[in-house]
Amino acid sequence: MKNSNGDHELRYQKIADLIGQQIYSEVLHIGDRLPSVREVSRIYGVSVSTALQAYYQLEAKGLIEARPQSGYFVRYCVHRFPDIPSKSKPVIKSRMAETEAIISTVYENISAQLKANFSVGVPSSELLPVARLNKALTEAIRSLPASGTAYEPIQGNLELRRQIARTAIHWEGTMTEDDLITTAGCMNALSYALMSVTQRGDTIAVESPVYFGILQLAQSLGLRVIEMPTDPITGVDISTLHKLLQNGKIQAFVLVSNFSNPLGCSIPDEHKKEIVRLIEQYGIPLIEDDLYGDVYFGRTRPKNCKTYDESGLVLWCSSVSKTLAPGYRVGWLAPGQYMERVKQLKMFHSVSSTTLTHEAIAQFLANGRYEHHLRKLRNTLHGNSLQYARSISEYFPEGTKLSRPQGGFMLWVEMNTGFDSYEFYKEAMRYGISIAPGRMFTLQEQYHHCLRLSYGISWNPGVEAALKQLGRIAREMS
Repeated sequence: MKNSNGDHELRYQKIADLIGQQIYSEVLHIGDRLPSVREVSRIYGVSVSTALQAYYQLEAKGLIEARPQSGYFVRYCVHRFPDIPSKSKPVIKSRMAETEAIISTVYENISAQLKANFSVGVPSSELLPVARLNKALTEAIRSLPASGTAYEPIQGNLELRRQIARTAIHWEGTMTEDDLITTAGCMNALSYALMSVTQRGDTIAVESPVYFGILQLAQSLGLRVIEMPTDPITGVDISTLHKLLQNGKIQAFVLVSNFSNPLGCSIPDEHKKEIVRLIEQYGIPLIEDDLYGDVYFGRTRPKNCKTYDESGLVLWCSSVSKTLAPGYRVGWLAPGQYMERVKQLKMFHSVSSTTLTHEAIAQFLANGRYEHHLRKLRNTLHGNSLQYARSISEYFPEGTKLSRPQGGFMLWVEMNTGFDSYEFYKEAMRYGISIAPGRMFTLQEQYHHCLRLSYGISWNPGVEAALKQLGRIAREMS
């Protein structure tokens, strides 16, 4: 039997997956006693330490628990979790001023010293490979001409574009470095994409609820926004999209295709294929925000709309801001048939990307460090999502509904009608806990009774205590 770290990881992961699947499918029920560590060692023909590692992983995800002198027991039950939130039904009535006011209030306190900050949609620093990134920066300084003080080409760092093109194999994408432009993060990519396909006064369609940054960007560009009904599991309603396209009401469509922010839903691959077919039929560009696609909890990465793009109408945007280095501002855009327009916009607005950080990320990707980091990050975040869901089911009021993300960082919580999540936010801040009120994610009078929680904070007793405190406040307000 091999003794390599990779072999050990594969063995304990396989055991954890098998037991986890039995728990999810309710072959094993809450309270059931699991085989002892020595029994697992004998059954699977692995060392005791490998068997223990499998149980540690299941324990970290909140699926099982250790009881002193008794062994390991199942603690997870899908039927104890809250119901899934309702499908959205937005109406056409824009009130950006209220949205802006709430966003400003929440983000004024974003860097305050808090007990728990559930309002920021990025992983906490302890989940990031900071030491390795420091090393990559040092290597970049040594390898770049003039130690990284010179401008890059307009299209961006060649090695970074080459490495991004190689990663496309994970979602069955076919592209080369010539198909990509680097940007200062994903929002910068989305900005170039929108400016290249729309003009002031045009109308775009988005999911609802949707990341507030997309709403703010659209408003700043003088664009009108139509919010579309969205299912918390399967995503945007395709029949509504078809009607909008058929009636010529929109000039572009912006979509977070995988593990959307804030719902956490991922559009099934067959729906993505249909969406691309529709936009090609009507000649309307699709701006695809794929910021969370690498943070999947299943066995394989979901495909993108770009996977099915044959016309160049899909402008694919992404970055490492949610997975590796938020502050490095490394993003990219595959603009399809809009390449020359985007290159021109980048020349007007920024001339060059940030040479040093883009080279550092290029080296990080080239050395195979990114995939290793992603495996650890996905495992941690999956465990976090289950622990958060369990705590919400235990501490929040009866009738609370909760999304079921299969990737990403976000939980969408729907409280009973009449609940005011902005007042909830203000009360929670008295205890040093920040949440994102649902009204931030729409331009319309809706989602007042909803909120978004980020599980990018590592699970620990302090996090559970904060969720318990939120539950207490919610029950009092209800």
